[in-house]
Amino acid sequence: MTSQPHKICLISIPGLRENDLTNMPALSALCAGGSKCRIKHSFPCVTWPSQSAVLTGKRPNQHGVIANGFYWRESQKVEMWTAWNEVIEQPQIWDVLKEQGKTSLAWFPMLSKGCGADYVCMPAPIHQPDGSEDLWCYTKPQEFYGELLEEFQHFPLQHFWGPMANIKSTQWIADSAVKAIEKFAPDFNYLYFPHLDYAAQKTGPDSDDAIQATRELDNLISSFTNSVTEVVGDDVLWMIASEYVITPVDHVLYPNRMLREAGFLKVKTLDGLEHIDFEASKAWALVDHQFSHIFVKNASNENINRIHEIFETADGVDEVLVGDNRQKRAMDHKRSGEVVVISTHNSWQAYYWWLDNELAPAFASTVDIHRKPGYDPIELHFDFANKKVPLDATLAKGSHGAPTKSDAQKGVLLTSSNLNLESEIEDIEIFDLVLSQFG
Repeated sequence: MTSQPHKICLISIPGLRENDLTNMPALSALCAGGSKCRIKHSFPCVTWPSQSAVLTGKRPNQHGVIANGFYWRESQKVEMWTAWNEVIEQPQIWDVLKEQGKTSLAWFPMLSKGCGADYVCMPAPIHQPDGSEDLWCYTKPQEFYGELLEEFQHFPLQHFWGPMANIKSTQWIADSAVKAIEKFAPDFNYLYFPHLDYAAQKTGPDSDDAIQATRELDNLISSFTNSVTEVVGDDVLWMIASEYVITPVDHVLYPNRMLREAGFLKVKTLDGLEHIDFEASKAWALVDHQFSHIFVKNASNENINRIHEIFETADGVDEVLVGDNRQKRAMDHKRSGEVVVISTHNSWQAYYWWLDNELAPAFASTVDIHRKPGYDPIELHFDFANKKVPLDATLAKGSHGAPTKSDAQKGVLLTSSNLNLESEIEDIEIFDLVLSQFG
């Protein structure tokens, strides 16, 4: 580019593949005169670490976001999906831009609560003592959600994840972002459009439903970009980036069951149902799509070595990293498990520890992303007739998270102006790419 853009809009799209563009004519037209290159995603290729990689230009052993959740050893507490921005241990794009006098908008990146962006919107449901939730969003300015509520009603959380997940959540994100961009006119806008995440995991990335999702998202992108152009003009650099790629899976690994059968994981019975006994367990696994962190009590070398032996020959396992070897995948961070188990591209990992479904804890058959110590895509398969999530991990047909080893696991970066990009970049390079456009 010969001149700096008036505005930059970076849209992060989980699951976007280059071959999806055949079903996305509007997106292809938007970037027809620009650049296109492959993205080699940094491990682990899941939401929080992937977004943190782009926002910091660093890997997990530097930014500290080692999964979509954390196990805080001191308190023996698992935190899934509720952390604030303070867990990111590196400066982010908006922090650097603020020093240059530029303003930023963060619209739905998952760790944006409390971030340095000037304008923020992020789901923040109010959790009631009885387990119910009241809809709400964290916004900056705080009072801005009142304006969004008046015009668009509450963010449709039921369509953001779970069995009713659909285009309505991404539509709300897009519509509310237009209003924010019109009112505040930020220099840099980072938006998360989640729609391609659902069908690709539920029925497979090449399923009819997944293809239909690309068409729905393309229509939304067309209307969104037109609306933004109307309110800020056409001097906008559009950057569309895959967050990760979803690949077909036909195998499930159960790390916690394996640890239990080997005597490391212990359970306690509450109301006749089995829960992990963190106090008594010598090891347990926090699973996240295609990898897991195994936390070994007192970092016992004997137990670490034994766990390594158990997993290195297991079906569906590609790599087992311990000690200094964790550096190979930038997992050598104090928050990481002593053992990191990585799946093959066709396998994913389920958090289940019970050996009899009748003994599974009550939350296992509900849509509950906070009490499960791991990610559960089977929530997408909620059985409305029985009002339960089926305890059948084989229902998942797509997953992500494993290291990028083949072209099929690489995403795509599209820009509306020619940035003279190489044929392939790493996701951490997007950080400098954005900043360089502002000079």
